[in-house]
Amino acid sequence: MSMSTADDRADDSEELLSDAEYRERLRELPPSAKLVSKVLETESPLSQGQLAEESLLPDRTVRYALNRLEEAGLVSSRYSFQDARKQVYFLNC
Repeated sequence: MSMSTADDRADDSEELLSDAEYRERLRELPPSAKLVSKVLETESPLSQGQLAEESLLPDRTVRYALNRLEEAGLVSSRYSFQDARKQVYFLNC
């Protein structure tokens, strides 16, 4: 059984985006998603709990922001190398 990486799972919506395309997609998202993406710009990959801690947002708000970012194709996730029970998130740019 082989482990897939984020690159293996990438499709057209999850490919690396140009800066202009990334900013255009981000523009339409709620402020919480913008904050989470900003935290991921400086520190990545991070788990949902780490994102909540760094952004000072509630867990539920971070979960909502991550869902919106994933729907827009701006964020991808993979299992953590330190703890396979957790997902870590990173930007697609």
